[in-house]
Amino acid sequence: MSPARNDKPFTLAGRTYTSRLLVGTGKYKDLEETRQAIEASGAEIVTVAVRRTNIGQNPGEPNLLDVISPARYTILPNTAGCYTAEEAVRTCRLSRELLDGHQLVKLEVLADQKTLFPNVIETLKAAEVLVKDGFDVMVYTSDDPIIARQLAEMGCIAVMPLAGLIGTGLGICNPYNLRIILEEATVPVLVDAGVGTASDATIAMELGCEAVLMNSAIAHAQDPVLMARAMKHAIEAGRLAWLAGRMPKKLYASASSPLEGLIR
Repeated sequence: MSPARNDKPFTLAGRTYTSRLLVGTGKYKDLEETRQAIEASGAEIVTVAVRRTNIGQNPGEPNLLDVISPARYTILPNTAGCYTAEEAVRTCRLSRELLDGHQLVKLEVLADQKTLFPNVIETLKAAEVLVKDGFDVMVYTSDDPIIARQLAEMGCIAVMPLAGLIGTGLGICNPYNLRIILEEATVPVLVDAGVGTASDATIAMELGCEAVLMNSAIAHAQDPVLMARAMKHAIEAGRLAWLAGRMPKKLYASASSPLEGLIR
């Protein structure tokens, strides 16, 4: 049996984080529920859809940053709602202006509104421009190992393959592709999209992912704050299980207690 793994810090763009759970800010009933759920999750990185959320571009309207303070959380602007590389690049540059030169962004370029599947051609185009422009790019992508490798080679600081389609809660639909991505990874791999409940998050971590990003699984739960707490523990449990190394699977039973010294 191989020895247990040694843990290593979760680091992005030169900063180390304790929590391996990243959370979104959409779909909550109000800003107060958003605040409570994010606090309960223990997350330190909070992603914000710049095209859908006010972080200062609409003066006089409620500002998300009033309840999710950049002094406490790392704000991760994302390009949700973008369908071309040009839109995504423009959105990232806007976020940099609004957040005083903030370079860390989550890139996602979608193919269509029905599936919200990533358009990998436009994603590659946008990633190339953003990396050259000095951004630290975390990139939402398909679970294609070749595309994940190309994005890492291009200079993205993390690749974020989907586990299932955004907002579906279907869980880890293709663990085998994720395993290949993880085996070849030269940058952190985070599952992004598809998580529906705590066991899904745990499975992602047991596969060896550095972290998991989610929004709908928490925001659409009957009790978002309680689900956020569950996800916090699920991520921690999955990481510990991956470090410990699971027992091998076997077809037939074996006794739990030793047979030596059996009383006859």
